[in-house]
Amino acid sequence: MPAEASPLSPEAFVFDAYGTLYDVYSVTARCESCWPGKGAPLAQLWRAKQLEYTWQRSLMQRYAPFSTVTREALAYACEALGLELSVAQMEGLMSEYLRLATYPDVTDSLSRLRTKHAILSNGSPDMLLPLVESSGLRFDAVISVDELKIFKPAPQVYELAAKKLKTEKSQIAFVSSNCWDALGAKSYGFSVYWINRGNAPVERLGFKPDRVLKSLDEILQ
Repeated sequence: MPAEASPLSPEAFVFDAYGTLYDVYSVTARCESCWPGKGAPLAQLWRAKQLEYTWQRSLMQRYAPFSTVTREALAYACEALGLELSVAQMEGLMSEYLRLATYPDVTDSLSRLRTKHAILSNGSPDMLLPLVESSGLRFDAVISVDELKIFKPAPQVYELAAKKLKTEKSQIAFVSSNCWDALGAKSYGFSVYWINRGNAPVERLGFKPDRVLKSLDEILQ
């Protein structure tokens, strides 16, 4: 899909964390070690329910930290797949979220940025801050929805990033590999890069990304 707008020249880049910088499916190996032959289906269902619970809790106005949501999603996924989940397995799998692998295009791409850049994530601080530290990535701000007690794609979450960075929303480029997240940011008023690693179609949510890229290292091209 071609770019929808001329090349962006933002004052700040704001990145989604999970699925954009950090590979949520890097937990698959640990899942597989617990339940041979079930690692990939478990990792996929775990992620799907994790996202669903953030949206459902936001609509219900029943916020819980992302760490709680992630635990609940894992418990559901294991029960749905008929897998017995011990306390030790739960804690071991949750610990994987504190050291998720970065995608191969992340470190070099971020090192080339000369503008302000930040993370805006659904992750709660107890998960997000250790993850960023363990990865060695550096940001001007690491912003969690926990401050607002509502998850993306609520518009006030994107507004929080503009306030924290003290930057007009028209001067911020939001980067996400989750199309629903990218379009939530577009709806709010950010310019948007969608990192479409899987060659997926654009979600039908009434908006389109400004640019659709195959990898993170294209953001400065």
